[in-house]
Amino acid sequence: MPQPYAFDLLVVGDANPDVVIGPLDAPLAFGQREQLVPTGLLTLGGSAAIMACGAARLGLTVALAGRVGDDEAGRFVRAALEERGVDTGALRVDTKLATPLTTVLTRSDGDRAILTAPGTLAATGPEDVPPHLLAASRHVHAASYFLLPELAAALPELFATARVHGATTSLDTNDDPAGRWAPDALGAVLAVTDVLLPNAREAVALAAAGGAHADSPEQAAAALAARGPCVVVKDGGDGCLAHDGTHVLRAAALPARPVDTVGAGDSFDAGFVAGRLRGLSTAQCLRLASACGSLSTRAHGGTGAQPTWDEAHSALAREGKNL
Repeated sequence: MPQPYAFDLLVVGDANPDVVIGPLDAPLAFGQREQLVPTGLLTLGGSAAIMACGAARLGLTVALAGRVGDDEAGRFVRAALEERGVDTGALRVDTKLATPLTTVLTRSDGDRAILTAPGTLAATGPEDVPPHLLAASRHVHAASYFLLPELAAALPELFATARVHGATTSLDTNDDPAGRWAPDALGAVLAVTDVLLPNAREAVALAAAGGAHADSPEQAAAALAARGPCVVVKDGGDGCLAHDGTHVLRAAALPARPVDTVGAGDSFDAGFVAGRLRGLSTAQCLRLASACGSLSTRAHGGTGAQPTWDEAHSALAREGKNL
């Protein structure tokens, strides 16, 4: 008999408020100087939270497992997730540590600086991922690997358990603030990861940490795919590619005039996973993911402009790129 899944997707990782301000056209000034920027926004942040919201927006049933503090920031996060249709039953409240907080400073060229006070992130661990959710979800996605050391150490076992129950898995490591890229630990995770979702810079860094010489995102993807997963690389305006260890597929970026690129990679992840769970081919998943990432840049913050399935499909159709 088929496995009766309660959720299409379980996302494990970070959830926090983001303060997104910018764009800043001049260098950041210290010395108690005050600089004015056009926009500022308090919104839901955290790679895991943004991905979960994007997947829910695309019609998946989604749960998020993680940890917040017993504070106003934590209550803001929970309310924002629930408002967007994400189940927060596994969002644990830590009575000692604060909810993480992030400030994102954007520039007019699309680049950004990110400052995060980690709060509960360092304490988030495998005990925050209920076993019944691993057994009740069709797919398990983990985000912000390098911000969550206790959870990262347990991720091979968590993914392996999910796979025993028939789930597929995906990982977006995001940036490593320490610049080490965990060459010794990552191999065990990749062995039980179905889809790895780095951006181009992260892919090259991950491949290099594993001992591979990679001068391009494609070479990095090939090196990482040789370690187990299908590797899907996000490369901004240059589109994206997928490498399964043998074949390479590419998709062009959907034309966009971005207002804010914060969270676009997480919305891309949501699109790719949603496509896989709907049975689309890898090429179709790339097109859908590219549309989701591009469309998410229409508004400030990571979740304000995430598309529905029909919106993404219509955007592709306008470009002659039907799924």
